Amino acid sequence: MGFLSLLLNILWIITGGVWMALGWVLAGVLMAITIIGLPWSLSAFKIANYTLFPFGRVAVDRGMVHGADEAPGAFSFIGNLLWLILAGWWLALGHVITAVGLAITIIGLPFAWAHLKLAGLSLWPMGKAIIPADTYAFISGR
Repeated sequence: MGFLSLLLNILWIITGGVWMALGWVLAGVLMAITIIGLPWSLSAFKIANYTLFPFGRVAVDRGMVHGADEAPGAFSFIGNLLWLILAGWWLALGHVITAVGLAITIIGLPFAWAHLKLAGLSLWPMGKAIIPADTYAFISGR
């Protein structure tokens, strides 16, 4: 992680990123309480970590990293649909509200943008992998 990513992550935590990460942890714990919710809880805990330190990392489809064998399939689609109904839209709403509050100031714009990306991830998290941004640049050729 570069200096700029580290600085942005520290500012992110100070300006409220920790609260949304705790929201993800809460969603993961609630899903883990029901045994059938364990696949969602695992994804929620991974994304909670990503929500706590979003700068310098990106969320991509698992198939992009691990090949076509690991690409999201029908079970991921059904899982994401259930997630969307049960918890995803609540988390997305929290990210959007936080983004609007941060976008009021110029300094908060990078954080607002990160919250909007996380809002999209909140709606459809299964089948995603969190990788370093430089690895993504290498894989995608950017």
